Amino acid sequence: MTQLLVIRHGQSEWNADGRWQGQEDPPLTDLGRQQARTAARAVGAIDAIYASPLDRAATTAAILSEELGVGPVITLTGLMERNAGEWQGLTRDEIEEGYPGYLAEARRPPGWEPDEDVQARVLGAFDAIATQHPYGTVVAVAHAGVIFAAESAFGAEWERLANLGGRWLSHEDGRWRIGERVHLLIEETIPDQI
Repeated sequence: MTQLLVIRHGQSEWNADGRWQGQEDPPLTDLGRQQARTAARAVGAIDAIYASPLDRAATTAAILSEELGVGPVITLTGLMERNAGEWQGLTRDEIEEGYPGYLAEARRPPGWEPDEDVQARVLGAFDAIATQHPYGTVVAVAHAGVIFAAESAFGAEWERLANLGGRWLSHEDGRWRIGERVHLLIEETIPDQI
């Protein structure tokens, strides 16, 4: 059985600024780096670390790798955040100004990656991990949108997710099962862009 812990990266500069990131690539803040070091103590024994190639996730994974002595970090594009189209780099106020009513009506801008595309990409990345580690415990450092996509695919209700929060999944007999949400930090930062 593959045990997979998918976690959100540490706080990025745009998390701190309240900007939608999507597939843009802002770096971690100093707090985000410290969060990754602190979270490493809560992860436990693992066999491998995967990450989105976006800097905020890859840097979080590199810190975990160094702290845990497990590596190298393997990047998978399937673990990238959703492309948020024209909203990337904008705050909620800027979105309201440029796209009045869109947020309240759950409408999305041009370039927004559809839910079904995100789910297919994310679950494909999870399958690739399970293939490489059929009997291992693996951490994948990704993004809130990746975790939301997986949770939605498995019928979990949506709820906000803190930096370095995550979800356990298990893969056995060709099937994924959803496990519990985890919080790797005592003092959490919860970006409120979404």
